[in-house]
Amino acid sequence: MSILPTGLSRAPDLLRSQVNLAQITRSNLDILRVQNQLATGRLINRTSDDAVRAASISILDGRLDRAAQWQRNLDHAQSSLNVLDAALGDASDTVLDAKTIASTEVNFGVTPEERSSQAILVNSMIGDLFNLGNRTSVAGHIFGGSVPGRAPFEEFLGGYRYVGEGPGITTDLGLDSGVPLTLGANNAIGATSVRVRGVADLTPNLGGDTRLADLRGGRGLGISLGRIEFSVDGSARHQVDLTGADTAQDVADRLAFELRAYEADSGTTVLEGSGVSFTGGALSIDVAAGRSLQFFDVGSGAVAQDLGLASPTFTDAAPGGTDISPKLTWTTPISLLGGGPLGSLTLKNAGNTRIVDLSSAETFDDVRNLIEGSGLGLRVLINEGATGLDVLNEVSTGSAGAMSIEETPGGGMTATRLGIRTLAAETRISDFNDAKGVRIVDGAVDPLTGLPDPAKNTDFAITLGDGREFTVDLRPQDLTTVSTLLARINSQAQTQGIIPADFTAGLTNGANGLAFTQNAAFPGPIQVKQLNGSQSFSDLGLDEGSYDAGSATFVSTDRAKVRVDNLFTQMLDLRDSLAGNDTSGITLAGERLEQSVSRVAETRALVGGFTQRVQSATERRQDQELIDQKTRSELRDLDYSEAATRFTALQTQLSAGLQVASMSTRTLLDFLG
Repeated sequence: MSILPTGLSRAPDLLRSQVNLAQITRSNLDILRVQNQLATGRLINRTSDDAVRAASISILDGRLDRAAQWQRNLDHAQSSLNVLDAALGDASDTVLDAKTIASTEVNFGVTPEERSSQAILVNSMIGDLFNLGNRTSVAGHIFGGSVPGRAPFEEFLGGYRYVGEGPGITTDLGLDSGVPLTLGANNAIGATSVRVRGVADLTPNLGGDTRLADLRGGRGLGISLGRIEFSVDGSARHQVDLTGADTAQDVADRLAFELRAYEADSGTTVLEGSGVSFTGGALSIDVAAGRSLQFFDVGSGAVAQDLGLASPTFTDAAPGGTDISPKLTWTTPISLLGGGPLGSLTLKNAGNTRIVDLSSAETFDDVRNLIEGSGLGLRVLINEGATGLDVLNEVSTGSAGAMSIEETPGGGMTATRLGIRTLAAETRISDFNDAKGVRIVDGAVDPLTGLPDPAKNTDFAITLGDGREFTVDLRPQDLTTVSTLLARINSQAQTQGIIPADFTAGLTNGANGLAFTQNAAFPGPIQVKQLNGSQSFSDLGLDEGSYDAGSATFVSTDRAKVRVDNLFTQMLDLRDSLAGNDTSGITLAGERLEQSVSRVAETRALVGGFTQRVQSATERRQDQELIDQKTRSELRDLDYSEAATRFTALQTQLSAGLQVASMSTRTLLDFLG
């Protein structure tokens, strides 16, 4: 409270009035401040009210704002997870119902008509599964991956195609890791795409347009840029500045420029012929006869090492540098592969066939566009090592619609050159028959002696057109790749007296299949028969093979076709097997549905774990927010009782000040006459 000072009886009137006015103004300001506090309910309205409290309040405001956003994220996540859980629950019910149908309809005594009616029911369940896969939440399509705004499943060529992209989107909850709002390509419903991994090394040669950013470099660490030095015949070193170079041609041009400048200054011929060029994956320098050229890094730099120039001494006999490993990119010209332009290949998927002519392709981006533009639901990728191509099949179909990539007769073995033929020498036997592999008889013994009996371990017999026959005994070590399988068959033929001119096992230059070719002079066809009940006879497609008299070749059916292994595929297999009265197919579909039951349950358990995390985080955030709000209230909010008392006192003070200021004080001057 302000108090009027005493001892002003001898002061001038002006000073006295100024002091009184200052006291009245101060009281008015204090009253105004209290009125603002009473009106806002806050003790601190600006930093100047209390700097320490204001700083603490600012920190708490920021925490509460972040907590509000986290709470919105939590609510968003909870809503999306609830939809995910419900969808997976419905999917689990669908799978269990389908599995029950498979278990029931495989029983003895069920008529074809009953199975056919159940096929109609399963087809309806597939439709429900399709709608379930396109279900949405507040985050968009829950199985849409990182693009939830687009329906992830579409009907395509009689099957179902997954067009979602990415692993899914997550939300920030302030936890150690985000919580998913959508599931990506490996979800439990059926988004898994199967990959044909390229087996050919397509690492290109080095070209002038090759960007330095697309080179692994001599150390495998990319290309660093800066200055390097060179010395001719051990003379004084001269520098070349490669800073700012973008392509291999930029490097070649700068090297050639500095070497030509050295020639002009020294009168010495260093470069001849092509000068600085490219050979394979390395820089090449055509050095004059009798000269030697060395490059060095400057200081701690590694530019010469990265460009493959540091190690070799360039001479007319050794013009090549170290390979700097260009990466395969979409802009890589086909010409850098060597072997001339590409030809044609044959694509089969979802019961459709396309012959794709790649002869016009100039870059690998053209190859991708032509294959993906075939309209068969395929996607082409460069593998993680940037050394080859992979092909993704995105379409779930029945077994009749499985995907294959084959050679086109006269197409220059293009599929093999690109490494994407589905039945190639490098194809793993374990990938045959929808990853079931090939079953053989092995380890059979004579029941009397208990010793291994070779006759009981043979898998099939091949009879040539001249009447000669030999048997094939496949061993586990022969079932690594198609190459090892064919080598074993050829070895068995030769061991039993069949020369290569009379019989050779290989691959076709056309439709995929194992090709058994005999001497064209033999009068009869090649015949293959099963031995000892070996399942390899059917697993290798020999049971449905056919003989072509024109080429004197027996060709098996393709058992290395590629299918998407997911819930849609399994349901389609069950439907088709029921409609076709195929009990073995029903059994197999039931077994795979059993695997899907576990997979859906695991995914649902994962979603449940995230839901629990969200609930726990919500409770923690609410507790923290309550503490922060309480602390902020204690620092910022007004005590109305105290403020009202202070307001009354200030009003009394102001009234007293006004009264004192209005009183006239008599002085000695009043008595002077």
